[in-house]
Amino acid sequence: MVKEIERAGMTVVHACSIVPISLTVGGNRIVPTIAIPHPFGDPDMSEGEEKKLRRKLVEKALKALQTPIEGQTVFE
Repeated sequence: MVKEIERAGMTVVHACSIVPISLTVGGNRIVPTIAIPHPFGDPDMSEGEEKKLRRKLVEKALKALQTPIEGQTVFE
C-alpha cells in the first residue's frame, strides 16, 4: 500500500513495529514503533508518559515527511 500511495505522488511514512518487513515491502520513510499490539503506545506506562511517547512518534513521522531522502531510510 505504501508504494502505491507514493506512486500516486503522495509522500508516505510507514510507521511499523517490524522494520525488516517494511524494508521488504518497499517503504521509503520508515519510523519504528513500539510493539505489534500497541504500535503507538505502551499500556504499562502512565497516561502522561504514554502521551509523551505518542507525541514523540508522531513528531518523528512528521519530520520524516519533510526530510528529502534517497532510497529507503529508517528514522530512528
